[in-house]
Amino acid sequence: MRYEELTIEGRNAVMEAFRSGKTIDKLFVLDGCQDGPVKSITREARKQDTIISYVSRERLDQMSGTGKHQGVIAFAAAYEYATVEDMLKLAREKGEPPFLFLLDNIEDPHNLGAIIRTANLAGAHGVIIPKRRAVGLTATVAKTSAGALNYTPVAKVTNLAATIEELKREGLWFVCADMDGELMYRCNLKGPIGLVIGNEGEGVGRLVKEKCDFTASIPMKGDIDSLNASVAAGVLAYEIVRQRMS
Repeated sequence: MRYEELTIEGRNAVMEAFRSGKTIDKLFVLDGCQDGPVKSITREARKQDTIISYVSRERLDQMSGTGKHQGVIAFAAAYEYATVEDMLKLAREKGEPPFLFLLDNIEDPHNLGAIIRTANLAGAHGVIIPKRRAVGLTATVAKTSAGALNYTPVAKVTNLAATIEELKREGLWFVCADMDGELMYRCNLKGPIGLVIGNEGEGVGRLVKEKCDFTASIPMKGDIDSLNASVAAGVLAYEIVRQRMS
């Protein structure tokens, strides 16, 4: 399977990418560059809520594959993002209570890819990621997902806590993976549910955690303190699957 080019370099190419409606995750611009074409590009980026970083020429040269970046490099999504509504619609079409993954602070593309793969196999209807402090749909994510990205919708939202509030109004409730939580086997994980996973270091952010209905922990017997985020997601997802099947 071929993954489309992610790094777009040069003023015309970047402008064309914005105009064609391609999802641009991040735009890197030469710090201090204020000429007309660059201003037009940053204006388009703001319209589309793209994250803009102003960086040195050395940084752009390091990132550049062509050596002809002209002061702008854009990172585009390898796949188009879905919307949260697409996921709820998918659940309705399948006649199933919604089952969503929400990922907070997952910055490692291998973890994100593995979680999307797990979400697909566990029958989840979609994966929701935040715009900031998180990896987007890069080629590494696509490869690690082993093709699951073609089937499992991924949505990118500005504010995870606000998205949880909206989904609660749709009848979902939320379980957050946390070492201090109730043992997962004792939790009722049936019905319309959102599984919230954070990264190994910091876990789920405080604001997101406060929105969750309860926290669930995975029993751990070993000598180290936490599971890899994608493994934790898999363990909890399959406890949800087991309960949904029983």
